Amino acid sequence: MSIIDPSLRLSDLTLNARPAALAGSFYPARAEKLRADIHSFLAEAATTAQAPKALIVPHAGHRYSGSTAAKGYASLNSVKNRIRRVVLLGPAHRVYLKGMALPSSSHFETPLGRVPVDQAALRQLKDFASIQFMDAAHAEEHCIEVQLPFLQHCLEDFSLVPIVVGDASAADVAAVLEALWGEDDTLVLISSDLSHFHVYEEAVKIDTATTDLIERMSFESLTPEKACGARPLSGLLSLARNRSMKIKRLGLCNSGDTAGDRQRVVGYGCWALYEAERMSEEHKRTLKNLACKSIEHGLQLGKPLALNEENYPAILRKKAACFVTLKIADQLRGCIGSLEAQQALACAVVDSAFKAAFKDPRFKALTEEEFKKVSVSISILSPQKQVSFDNEDHLLQLLENDVHGLTIARGTRRATFLPSVWNNLPDKQQFLLQLKRKAGIGDSEAIEQAWFYTAESID
Repeated sequence: MSIIDPSLRLSDLTLNARPAALAGSFYPARAEKLRADIHSFLAEAATTAQAPKALIVPHAGHRYSGSTAAKGYASLNSVKNRIRRVVLLGPAHRVYLKGMALPSSSHFETPLGRVPVDQAALRQLKDFASIQFMDAAHAEEHCIEVQLPFLQHCLEDFSLVPIVVGDASAADVAAVLEALWGEDDTLVLISSDLSHFHVYEEAVKIDTATTDLIERMSFESLTPEKACGARPLSGLLSLARNRSMKIKRLGLCNSGDTAGDRQRVVGYGCWALYEAERMSEEHKRTLKNLACKSIEHGLQLGKPLALNEENYPAILRKKAACFVTLKIADQLRGCIGSLEAQQALACAVVDSAFKAAFKDPRFKALTEEEFKKVSVSISILSPQKQVSFDNEDHLLQLLENDVHGLTIARGTRRATFLPSVWNNLPDKQQFLLQLKRKAGIGDSEAIEQAWFYTAESID
């Protein structure tokens, strides 16, 4: 086993290539045959109009799962010249691994040539407590290698960040992915099969249930028995949920549908994940101006500003939940909004700004003198996701500082804290305690329901 001290500078490491370990078993060893097989798989896969930010693809031998994996790789056709880096994570099959492992290799080899390892990314990751350099985790690992011929065929010029994931939490994996997320030139790839070695009918049942978890991004319920890449997969789904990404199934089958018998099958699925439409700085300025105009209109005429949503860009016409917060000298002066998407975002901002200024029951109506001093901020909320938890300690474990907004309920008593509240209550226990008091739930009373959400802030 080769374990490299992560404190070493990468320039001190001997540059070397990790040789192809599975050519001739998981895929053809001859380049011509390998190219022909991949071309055949891709020819049968439909291309998609929108390129994904992330893909989930299976990693069995090509004759078993290649047709399913190709459904994902075919979606890269429109961005083959744009993708410059692939962040590829898969589960450790060969060695026990605590955390995640990087290689010391400068390149990975296949019969189609060499793929350079992104040395700058490795330097970026070496200080993560969950990361170590371990060549043994990569030496015979197939989950990374079987993807490379597809990538070499489908992309023009790219570097690789290969990460083998062992016993690592979803939060640790998500943190690594967040650090490497990059822009449109970075593709995130999760290598994972589904269930293993059940009879066909039982496998279909298990994989259907797992597919539902993946598509609802319910990563908390994923286990290696349901998907062998559950740990890297959970990290991606955790991050995707927080980023309000969309997920689309591209393929689902098992080895009994392709090249195997139906007594001990392995499940394969392929999904594409897409970034939520991004709000431009111009869109943000428009919303901020609308909030201020709404308050000005209320000061002048005593009623909300009437808005024709059709005059605004599509992203501002989509229904969205939001809150508008007013402060004077960093002290709260009003905060009103909705947790549910009930109207177009532009209209919701106008309505919430008026109510925050004039209808917040905790404050008197805003005056013209106060308006000269007030700061306006807008929080655009993701859809709320109900959380399954055993007790408050479990809820606190699931709650992410500086990320989650939280709504809690007991009976009819309910309250929420926006993610911005973390600025004043950075301790999880105090965050939850103060939210319980806001809801009128006693310190010793149990929370019955909870929901997480995220927010994009416009200050």
